[in-house]
Amino acid sequence: MALPLRHELKFMITRTQLEVLRHTVGTVLKLDPNAAKNGGSYFIRSLYFDTVYDDALYDKIAGVKGRDKYRIRIYNMQDKDVFMECKTKVGSLISKRSVKISRDLAEQLMACDPAGLENTQSGLLRDIYREMRTRLLHPVVIVDYEREAYLHPAEEVRITFDMRVRTGLNSIDLFNPKVPTVPVLDHDETILEVKYNRLLPPYIAELLSFACPEAVQTAVSKYTLCRQYEGKE
Repeated sequence: MALPLRHELKFMITRTQLEVLRHTVGTVLKLDPNAAKNGGSYFIRSLYFDTVYDDALYDKIAGVKGRDKYRIRIYNMQDKDVFMECKTKVGSLISKRSVKISRDLAEQLMACDPAGLENTQSGLLRDIYREMRTRLLHPVVIVDYEREAYLHPAEEVRITFDMRVRTGLNSIDLFNPKVPTVPVLDHDETILEVKYNRLLPPYIAELLSFACPEAVQTAVSKYTLCRQYEGKE
């Protein structure tokens, strides 16, 4: 089955630009329900995996058109909803597969043990099994940030502000709220992401352009920022 592909635009914005965009976007788009019930934003922690040769990192740096990134993701430091995900880049488009897993399975994968996944009904988990067995896929870095998200039904537009991006240094202790983390961006910087299906509705594009005309599109990656902060180039 073909993966649904979406556009993803990224921008680095300042705190002043964030305030302007937050007000402008909020007049047209609805706050994501998960953000609304958590006071306007929610906390995301991801544990990213890479191969023994750091293929995900170096493919991103090189701009390889077809690449995958695997991660386990939790929200607000809760282990009730744990997701194994794969984000795929296909040319200029992106797709994401996600499957809910138990904390026990997450701990098993964090220990680099894919035993039993060869028979799973999940294609994503079978891929994890293959990658761990053949390319020594393993956990490499924790990425933390706060997300404020807005939604619009036209083309399933999703606009997010990712703030206070931090790396867990060399720890892979996903469920430990006391893991020391350090910021990887200047305190004034926020990552703006705009995702949509086929075409960004013109009135939303105009709204973004009007509110923040000086924002420059970038290929920033939170995963890459955190790996590079830890000394990977």
